[in-house]
Amino acid sequence: MNTVHGQHWLRRWAAVIWQVIGAVNIRAKILGIVLGLVVLIGVAATIEVRLLLEQTLTNQAYEHSVAVARDMAARATDLTLMRDYYGLFRLLRDTQANNPDLRYAFVIDSEGTIIAHTFGTGFPVGLRDANTVTANEHHRSVLLTTDEGDIWDIAVPIFDGRAGIARVGLSLATREQTVAAVTGQLLITTIMAAAVGITAAALLTWILTRPILQLVELTKAVASGDFSRRAQRWANDEIGKLTDAFNAMSEALAQAERERAEREQMRAQYVTQIITAQEEERKRIARELHDSTSQALTSLLIGLRSLADRHHSPELRRQVDDLRGIVGQVLHDLHALARQLRPSVLDDLGLAAAIQRYVADCRARSGLTIDLAMPDLTDERLDPALETALYRIVQEALTNVIRHAHATTASVVIERRNGHLRAIIEDNGCGFDPASLSGDGHLGLNGIRERAALLNGQLIIESAPGSGTTLYVEFPLPATNEERHEQHSVGR
Repeated sequence: MNTVHGQHWLRRWAAVIWQVIGAVNIRAKILGIVLGLVVLIGVAATIEVRLLLEQTLTNQAYEHSVAVARDMAARATDLTLMRDYYGLFRLLRDTQANNPDLRYAFVIDSEGTIIAHTFGTGFPVGLRDANTVTANEHHRSVLLTTDEGDIWDIAVPIFDGRAGIARVGLSLATREQTVAAVTGQLLITTIMAAAVGITAAALLTWILTRPILQLVELTKAVASGDFSRRAQRWANDEIGKLTDAFNAMSEALAQAERERAEREQMRAQYVTQIITAQEEERKRIARELHDSTSQALTSLLIGLRSLADRHHSPELRRQVDDLRGIVGQVLHDLHALARQLRPSVLDDLGLAAAIQRYVADCRARSGLTIDLAMPDLTDERLDPALETALYRIVQEALTNVIRHAHATTASVVIERRNGHLRAIIEDNGCGFDPASLSGDGHLGLNGIRERAALLNGQLIIESAPGSGTTLYVEFPLPATNEERHEQHSVGR
């Protein structure tokens, strides 16, 4: 259990560390790596050299102190045996003068009495007992730590210990000074190497990141839809190959965009032709109904009236009046159908007036309460295809509400917003499941979706059984001259 918890903890901290490192830009990473390596190598070399130098100088000082002590003991043998204290003093003084690192020297006779030393008036307390040597030893060394630093204290027997002991103390201050000087020089070298490394790394990162930053900038341009810009090839390395691949991708995207624009232009032309052909056919059928069928029905009404006038049979007159009523209703429905096929007000007065009249007709025919709001729809004429499509969508939507929704109220809102024309048709009817639109039972709504798609619009249906229905239809509007001028000014 603890192992699993520990692994989870390590993974979490590893993720945090990687997140922090990943947030640092490439320049900082390269500079950090170079600086870290230089500092690491410099510090490691400094520590290694310092330790090796300390060991070497310590060994040298030790060997030198042993040699000095042995030499002094050999030369002090006769002087000690003859009790020539002045000669011993001169020997100690000359030995100290010839060895600058020698901190002190003194001689102890066989009875343990200090008979000569270099301390002047006072001998340090406890120094005599700090080191001793037996007769059968070559020498004995002790490293003393004093307020003046480390001192190698060497004790050598004089005349196999029968004449006494010679002691010398060699200071390691020179060693410390040498180590400090070399360490300082190595640190200065490390700092200089770090400065050179940072400069080289900065140049390297500039060389590496400049084409990468250029690719990032061009990638943003491509994402915004500008496929005309190309990256400059800086070298023949991997970044150069990446630049070539990016330029090839940009060219492919530009070609795809040109083909898409051409297809979109052709599609717009086809849509315009389809809608125009549909509306022209509706106009033709409406004219045929009005000019031919309506005239035929009118002639039939006149003929029935004439027939009733020529005969005085009550039964016949009643039958003729019934037929005239039927023909009159058919003629009225025919006129209404002709207006629905292509209302002349849409061509003459525009979309707003046509929708107002159609909503009024729906109120009169169905008794349905319909609210209409067109706050941003002015008398400015829109593209004929867009006006026709939106009129047909509103017409089909209200027809569905009247026939199928069993609603008591409905609302129609048409507005401009953010360069789009939006229509919202809502009712409080029985609703339905929008997922059922894939079948053949909702031809009207599928037709609305197809009309919206023909003009790059979209349809959103919100409904549920028992909660009414809301249709959102949105079309992109072409930019006006003023809007295009503002966009051009912002782009500059």
